[in-house]
Formats: sequence, C-alpha cells, structure tokens
Amino acid sequence: MDKRLAQFERLLNIMDDLRTECPWDKKQTLDSLRHLTIEETYELSDAILDNDMEELKGEIGDLMLHLVFYSKIASEKKHFDIADVLEFVCEKLIRRHPHIYSDTKAETEEAVKENWEKIKLQEKNKEGEIKTVLQGVPKSLPALVKEIRKQEKVKGNGYKKDNKRQA
Repeated sequence: MDKRLAQFERLLNIMDDLRTECPWDKKQTLDSLRHLTIEETYELSDAILDNDMEELKGEIGDLMLHLVFYSKIASEKKHFDIADVLEFVCEKLIRRHPHIYSDTKAETEEAVKENWEKIKLQEKNKEGEIKTVLQGVPKSLPALVKEIRKQEKVKGNGYKKDNKRQA
C-alpha cells in the first residue's frame, strides 16, 4: 500500500480509538476545538515565517489532526465523514481549475486567480442565494487580515486600485 494512504488510514484509526477510549477526546465538540484550531493555524504560520521545516511538519500534522477530528465528530452526528470531505475538495479543485481539467485558457497566475473567484461566485449563486465576492471573506478574521482579503477578492474579480472594472 502507498505509504501516504497507510499513514492516513493509521491516523483515522487512531482518531477512532481516541473518540472511544480517551476521556478528553470523547468530550470534544466542534465548538470546543475551534479556538485550538485557530491557535494551531498561527503556530503553522510561525513555522512558515521561521522557515523551520521540522516545526512545519509538526504543525501540518496538528492541523491534519484537527481536520480529521472535525470530520469524525460530524460522522458521529451522521452529517458527513472524511471521505465526503475529500470528495468535496477534489471536485471543487477540478471545477476551479478548468485550465487543467477542461478547455479554458489561463496562462498567468492572475488569470487563474480571476477564474477561481468567478467560478467560486457562480457556485455560491447556484446555491440559491445571491452572493457577492466580499461575502466569501470569513467574518471571524482579524480586522486587518479581513481588509487585506477583501482587497484581494475585489482585485481578483477584475477591479483595479482606481475602482474601475477591467474589460
């Protein structure tokens, strides 16, 4: 078996054990893990900024654990499981990369980002609720990061700094 698949299966099996045998892990909920996940994300960011590959490996592992943990809790509540999560992200990546998986042309990084935002907006609008590009910015982001993301989203949707839409 592919080492990657074997280790992922091992992580899933360990999570199963922890949820049935560990008092702390059994008590955890989506809400109780949320702040810990945010902390782990900042630790990952620090490892990237420090260019510390060993620390980066560990922090990626910590985040992977959290993602498996959330999926396990959702599975216990009969909402979805890790396979559903992986299928969802694979399908999304294929949809949002038509320059790879279809006949769309995007030869620059800017063209890829612009296509990504347009496709993302179309997906949200298909769900029945009209969305704007700015509604994709998480409300729980810190204020400065939120404003930077808003600017990136607007720029990615074809707007320049002078607030005029590109043709």
